[in-house]
Amino acid sequence: MKKIALLPLAFASLLGMAAGARAEVIGDVDTAFKLIGPDHKIVVEAYDDPKVNGVTCYVSRAKTGGVSGALGLAEDKAEASIACRQVGAISFKEPLGKREEVYSERLSIMFKRLRVVRMVDGKRNALVYLTYSDLLIDGSPKNAITAVPVDRGTVIPVK
Repeated sequence: MKKIALLPLAFASLLGMAAGARAEVIGDVDTAFKLIGPDHKIVVEAYDDPKVNGVTCYVSRAKTGGVSGALGLAEDKAEASIACRQVGAISFKEPLGKREEVYSERLSIMFKRLRVVRMVDGKRNALVYLTYSDLLIDGSPKNAITAVPVDRGTVIPVK
């Protein structure tokens, strides 16, 4: 019986690990007043790259308010902006893939996700971060990109 009770907890922890980095809300601004439920807003979140010490990415995105937003039933817009910056000495916890998803967050109750992908530009010794949203069938071409240069004396370890 205890094993069955632990299955949901194990599943939740696996989902948490699959999501990559954890977002920290830095702040928000209201964009539209809603009489019932929270206002529509733009949220700014920060997350530290889980495999790269010294790099933090800031993502701003729209968050739908109102009753549907409060209940988690609203579909947030597919638009986001990203800025990743060196905030300390850059070091690597493990070798990086040439292209890896480092963050993912649900934007709707069904299948729409905001994703942040890290790519390694070995020729220029830089980390490139791309944000976009996708759907099960058809994603959005709206995207944003940023890059963090790594000192030439620091080799980016790639798998």
